[in-house]
Formats: sequence, structure tokens, C-alpha cells
Amino acid sequence: MAATTEEQVERVRAFVAAIPPGRVATYGDIAAAVGLSSARTVGWIMRTDSADLPWHRVLGASGRPAAHLAARQLRLLADEGVPITDGRVDLRAVRLCDHPDPGRRP
Repeated sequence: MAATTEEQVERVRAFVAAIPPGRVATYGDIAAAVGLSSARTVGWIMRTDSADLPWHRVLGASGRPAAHLAARQLRLLADEGVPITDGRVDLRAVRLCDHPDPGRRP
């Protein structure tokens, strides 16, 4: 993975901070919206620099949270009214970016 710049980190952080309650975005949505080539870069940024962000509103493309976060993340999302069935968020109902576009912001 190429070195991640502070500007890229700040773009991801700003995007995540702007996700409103009751909505979610995928790692890929965020990568596309902020001009990153990889959803993995967003994942790395979220792992290392998201404690003060609504991290629970970011999911993988399957709509399932990571296993080690699942109970907490799904509880936080459910508290915001996000529809969850069998441990999976209904992305069609609450996804912020239906069609990721690098110029689009939440």
C-alpha cells in the first residue's frame, strides 16, 4: 500500500464525520467519494484514527460489521433506527451513497 497522506486521512475523517445518524456508508463508498483507489485504505484509516468519529456508520459492502465489532456496532446502529436483519444492515434503505462518485459528499 502506498503511503497515506495526512490530507487523505483528513478527507476520510471529514466524510465519516458528516454521515448523519440513521445512515451508513461502505468503505468503498468513502474511498470513491474522497478519491482513494482502495477501500482498504479507508479501513486502515478507520482502524488507526476514528475513535472520535461515528465509526459505527461505516460497513463493508456486505452490510455486515466486522465480527469483533458486530454486537456493539449493530446496537449503535439500531439505536439510530437503522434496519438490521440477521446481523446485516439493509444498505438499500440507509446507504448514504447509492452510486459512489468521487465528487459527491454526504
